This record gives sequence, structure tokens and C-alpha cells, in this order.
Amino acid sequence: MERDQQAAKSAERRKDAHEKIMLGGLVAKAGLRDEDKAVILGLLVEAADALKDHQTRERFRLRGKAIFDNDTKAGIDAGGSGAADDRSLHRATR
Repeated sequence: MERDQQAAKSAERRKDAHEKIMLGGLVAKAGLRDEDKAVILGLLVEAADALKDHQTRERFRLRGKAIFDNDTKAGIDAGGSGAADDRSLHRATR
């Protein structure tokens, strides 16, 4: 019983860590890797407020999708299969 609980907690921690890594990848992909953390947080809070408007949400979604699609296409055009991390991030945003 205790072993099952530990396994469940461990799986939960791995899932949480994976999600945080993916979110960090999005920050880097947006060109904000070297930006002040307070600026990034401020941007995200303002964006969260802006997402209350359906048209703004859709505009953001389409812009992000276009970036993912372009990166995947560029990877395939270069003879690769696209970046695996980008594909994983793209799936997470659908």
C-alpha cells in the first residue's frame, strides 16, 4: 500500500517536472530566455488577463500554432523530422 502511494507520488512529481520543463521551453522559444524573471511573470499575468477575450485568445493561439508549424516544417525541409521537443510542446497546446 505504502509502495503504491510512493509510486503515485513519484509519477506525479515526474509529470509536474515535465510540465515545468515544457513551459520553460516555451519561454525560451518566445525569445525570453535572458529576460528578467519579473518581466516574464508580468507578461504572463497580463496575457492571462487578455485571454479572457475570445478573439485575443484565438489570435494568440493562431500565432503560436503558426510558429510551431513553421518550426516543424523547417526541420523537415532541412532533412530532419522537426524538433521532438517542439512537437511535444505543440501537442500540449492543442
